[in-house]
This record gives sequence, C-alpha cells and structure tokens, in this order.
Amino acid sequence: MEKKQLGNTGLWVTPVGMGVLTVGRTQLDLPLADGAQLIRYALERGINFFDTAEYYETYPYIAAAPFRDAVISSKSLARGAAGMSRAIEDCRRALGRDQIDIFLLHEIRTREDFQSRAGAWQALVDAKAKGRVRAIGLSTHHIDGAEIAAAMEGLDVLFALINYKSLGIRKGESPGCKEEMAEQLRRTAAQGKGVFTMKALGGGNLSGDYTKALDYVTALPGVNSIMLGMGTERDIDDAVNYTEHNLPRAYRPDVSKKQMFVDQGDCEGCGACIARCTSKAIAFNQQGSAKIDTAKCVKCGYCAYACPVRAIIML
Repeated sequence: MEKKQLGNTGLWVTPVGMGVLTVGRTQLDLPLADGAQLIRYALERGINFFDTAEYYETYPYIAAAPFRDAVISSKSLARGAAGMSRAIEDCRRALGRDQIDIFLLHEIRTREDFQSRAGAWQALVDAKAKGRVRAIGLSTHHIDGAEIAAAMEGLDVLFALINYKSLGIRKGESPGCKEEMAEQLRRTAAQGKGVFTMKALGGGNLSGDYTKALDYVTALPGVNSIMLGMGTERDIDDAVNYTEHNLPRAYRPDVSKKQMFVDQGDCEGCGACIARCTSKAIAFNQQGSAKIDTAKCVKCGYCAYACPVRAIIML
C-alpha cells in the first residue's frame, strides 16, 4: 500500500490506520490471541499505522503481534509531568521499544484544559529531546483543540475527529461543525505538521454511507491518514480495498449483526442519550454510565447523534 509522510515527522504511514481500541476491554474485549491475530492480519494486508492509548489497555495485543516495522501512536490523559513520563515509560516497556513513534496529549478540549496540562506537555517535549518519543502532539474532538495545534510551536502531529455529518465534533460546550474543523486541519498541515483523523465513520454510525464517509475525509486538504476502528478481518479488508480503489462505489457493509454500544471508557453519564431514545432502550448502569438494552434497541442511531462525547458506537 502506498505510504504518505506524516507532515515533517519523517514517519511514513499508510493512508488508513487501525484503531486498536476496538479490540480492547471497553469495546469487543477480544481474547489476547484473537486481538493479536487481527493486528497481524492488518499488517499482512499492508497497514502499517496503529493507534492506541494508555487507558485503552491494548498494549498486550500489539506486543503479541510482529509490529517491528509499524508506526505506533499512543497517548495519555495525564495532567502532570510525572504522570506523562510514567505513561511514556510504561508504553516503551510494554511494547519493547526504545522509542515510541508518536505520543500525544489525549483528548484536549479547550485552551484552559491544555494550559492545565502544561506539565504533561513539557514531559512530552523532554521525552522527544531524549529520543524516547519521535513525534509529539495532541488528540482532540474539539475545534478549540485543533486551533491550539495549528498555532503551537513544537507540535509535530494533530489527531482530530472529523466526519461528513459533524458527528462528535465539539466547540466549547456546544456542537461544532465539520467546516470549522476542516479549516483547522488545513492550517495545521500548512505548517508542516502531520494530520491524521478519527471517526470518519462516526463510530460505525455512518457505515451505511461507507464510501461517501471515507471520500469526505480523505479528500480534505492536509489529511495524511485516517484511523478506523477495526474489529474483524472484514473491517480490515474493506478499509484496504477502499484505499486501493478496489471497493465498489455503492458498497454498503452488512451491519445487520452489529449492535449499538456505549463505550464505558468515554461515557460521562450526562443522560442525553437516555432522553433521546424513544424505544426506552437506554438506562444508567450501577456505575452511572449509560447502557443499551440490545433487546429493545431498534438501531436508529439517534442516540449517537445526541451524545456530546461520541461514546455511542456501532459494533
């Protein structure tokens, strides 16, 4: 598969990458052998770019796969220097790597949020200077976060949420729009920074418009790669075939066996999905997070649009 340079990082990545969160505890919770085999299959199909994070608890899956030549991006929610330094060392140790290709501040929301994590950012700068990390940056679902990346010196990479329905994009405390996010991605890339994206399929909720959804993101100026959650070999085949122009334009993946699912790692318990569900299929669990009763769910997807943090996905 043809590779693209990720900004000026010197890292060459495939136009589509595998989001490893899908195989982990908060989503499919695959057995270690099964998850590692799925990563191996992605490598065999030519994918060389993989996204993970400290809280995903998916390092063991990656470590069990022959990933030596792959580009690995990880991230941490740490707020201070000690927490970020520990997260980087844990990643290096778990993956058996002296240097992590990309390490990011995870889920930057606002300028105040970024400023409150100044210690964690400095730890990333220091780790890069010591050669423990090759490229540093931030991930965000917020236009505010992308604006920070576009203006920030020393930042190498931006990992941002965007899709043609604006599903999950935020601006401050309100919904954001794809046009504003796309402009920040363009500005960031124009400075030589790498840009890759998440949720092109809206957490599976836009799978019915598979080619339309991927066409939109891949055509955006400055986007080097799109990261897709992949939980089956079919998901990997679809992504590779799309990238290599071997997928029919009218292709629609079979989602008949998939279900709506609340990612417990992302849900903030706001109740917006419960209020929106006309089937009364969603309720709070004992931990205060939302949970979907699949026996009642009609898979209309309206709850996903109501969720302010894109925690509702289709698996």
